[in-house]
Amino acid sequence: MLHIPCPHCGTRDQSEFSHHGEAYITRPENPKALSDAEWGDYVFFRKNTKGDYAELWMHRHGCRKFFHLLRNSVSDEIYGSCKIGESNEETIATIVKANMQSSVKASMKPSIREKS
Repeated sequence: MLHIPCPHCGTRDQSEFSHHGEAYITRPENPKALSDAEWGDYVFFRKNTKGDYAELWMHRHGCRKFFHLLRNSVSDEIYGSCKIGESNEETIATIVKANMQSSVKASMKPSIREKS
């Protein structure tokens, strides 16, 4: 079970949220100008990234607001969340970089067995 940090309400259990897929999907400016294949790509196809991934979530049993969550799709590790208006790909990249640096530092700490 995941514990998801809602940027509006704080950390809550996964059962309070609903997942809405990949973040940062931009609607085409002129949908009528798209071919059926191009429209189908927009509506149905997503990256389905393996690894660090920006997602759109909604706190359905809480504040009912949408937000962005950065999560690793392999390990389910959650790096952070941010409100829709405050987030962009640079913010997400900063969260990932900070988390990776702290993970590297933690892995560099000597274990008890190594000290003996």
